[in-house]
Amino acid sequence: MLATTPFVSGLTVYPVKSFAGTPVDAMTLDVAGPLGDRRWMVVDQDGVTITARKYPRMLAALATPDRGGVRLSADGLPSLVVERPAGPPDVAVRLSRLDTATRAGDAADAWCSELIGRPVRLVWLDDPARRGMSEDHGGTLDDPLALTDTGPVHVTTTASLRRLDAWAAEIHDERVQRALDAGEAAPEPRHPLDMRRFRPNLVVDGDLEPFAEDGWGRLVVGDVELRFADWCGRCVLTTIDPDTQVKGKEPLRALARHRRRDGEVWFGIQMVPVRGGTVRVGDRVETTAR
Repeated sequence: MLATTPFVSGLTVYPVKSFAGTPVDAMTLDVAGPLGDRRWMVVDQDGVTITARKYPRMLAALATPDRGGVRLSADGLPSLVVERPAGPPDVAVRLSRLDTATRAGDAADAWCSELIGRPVRLVWLDDPARRGMSEDHGGTLDDPLALTDTGPVHVTTTASLRRLDAWAAEIHDERVQRALDAGEAAPEPRHPLDMRRFRPNLVVDGDLEPFAEDGWGRLVVGDVELRFADWCGRCVLTTIDPDTQVKGKEPLRALARHRRRDGEVWFGIQMVPVRGGTVRVGDRVETTAR
């Protein structure tokens, strides 16, 4: 089999934190990451961030860019276009290194409250420079950060997903054999792991070893150059099926067996733009080791 030069196989933006992502063919990045990525989030009446970790139905909602704002859609709810707020930050929020955001309005609040099943607000971050990255995750307060958890650009590889899925399959086969040996019903058939569980912005395919990204120091693709910031510690959000919103054990079970260190499990990396520009699906990817 001929070797394939690494290339971009997928690009995704996530306008609203914890909502489903929107695949795109081209993505523009500046120093804060993909334009429009995670500039909105849902908070409760005390300003605490609401995420799909506790409310999985958020993953069934889609937010797509629309005339400078976002269009919200979900099964059972009418679509709603939310314009970008024009006023200054007016809502107290409780997110690391951010204490205020701008309320999206009554209609957006009502839509999100209906989706989640409790009173919430939709808020917008006017300027990612007001937040900045944490030094604990490879940045400084001079590196602007929108409403994502740790870094502005999340990168994964299909080679790593294939290896992780093989590990998950091994564990499933072991469970099936134990059930048969005990005369018990076998577990439900498994489904291959979907990259959407990990919510990357940029997916790299091609001739790569699994988890090669762990050692990347720089990545150049299209007009863009990115530098490594941190590895991605994974949480329970990855165990929620993006189509059914049902929680399971994988991929955390397989990661815990093969990718555990320092009390966490790891998949993918966070990167910081050092040169902005446009990235397109199919673009060649060049990497430099740390």
